Amino acid sequence: MRMIRKIVAIFLIFLFPTIAFAKGLTLTVVYNNVPYDKNLTTAWGISILIEGLKKTILFDTGGDGSILLSNMEKLKIEPKNIDIVVLSHIHGDHVGGLWNFLRKNNRVSLYLPKSFPKSFNDRARKICKEVISVKRSIKICDRVWSTGELGTWMKEQSLIIHTPKGLIIVTGCAHPGVVNIVKVAKDMFKKELYLVTGGFHLLAYSENRVKKIIKQLKRLGVKKVAPSHCTGGRPIELFREAWRKNFIELGCGARIKID
Repeated sequence: MRMIRKIVAIFLIFLFPTIAFAKGLTLTVVYNNVPYDKNLTTAWGISILIEGLKKTILFDTGGDGSILLSNMEKLKIEPKNIDIVVLSHIHGDHVGGLWNFLRKNNRVSLYLPKSFPKSFNDRARKICKEVISVKRSIKICDRVWSTGELGTWMKEQSLIIHTPKGLIIVTGCAHPGVVNIVKVAKDMFKKELYLVTGGFHLLAYSENRVKKIIKQLKRLGVKKVAPSHCTGGRPIELFREAWRKNFIELGCGARIKID
C-alpha cells in the first residue's frame, strides 16, 4: 500500500508541479514592530522569509541589519541559504538591513523597484551577484511574481505566490493601497485569493474607512488575512473581527505554513 501511495504521489507531482513547490511553503516573519516571539527583538519595519519553493526569498530587510541578523540566528535561519532578496520600496524600515545581510551573503539576486535611487543601485551592483530593476510585473522564480511598480508618490512592488489553494499576496507597506494591489493580482492571474499578508498602511485611517477596505477585500474573495507592521493596532483588530478563524497572527517570529 505504501509503495502504491508513493507511485501516486510521484505521478501527481509530475502532472501538477505546483503541488511540489507549494508543499511545505512557509512564511517566517524575521523582523517586525509587532511582537509575537518574546525571544526576538522587535523594531519598526518588516522582513519575511519565504521557504518551500524552488528558491528561498527574503522579502524586505527591516530597518536595522544587526537586529535582522540576530533574529535570523535565533530562528536558526542561515543567511547563505537565501537565493533572492526582494525590496518592496525605498523606505529605510524596509531596506535598512540589506547591507548587513549582504556581508553574510552577497550571492543573491536582488530585485529593486526601478524608481530606487541610482546611488542605491550602484552600491548594490558592486556587492550582489545581480541586481534586477523592476518596472512592470516580472516572474521572480517559479510560482512567484512581482506586481511590478505600483503607486504614484511612493512606488512599491508586492509579491504574488501561486499555490494550489490560491494566490498569496505579500505586501511591504501597501502604499499604493492594499485593495488596489489585490485587484492587480487578481486581474493578472484570474485566480482565487487565498491569503493577503504584510503591512497594509492603515495606521492613520479612520475606523469607517478601514471597514470599507475590509468590505472591498471580502468582495474580492480574500479567504485569509495576516496584517501587520504599519497596519495599526485598531485596524488589525477590525481585520481579526471580520475574518475570525481565517485571521492569522503576523508578529515578529510568527510562521505561516501552507500545507
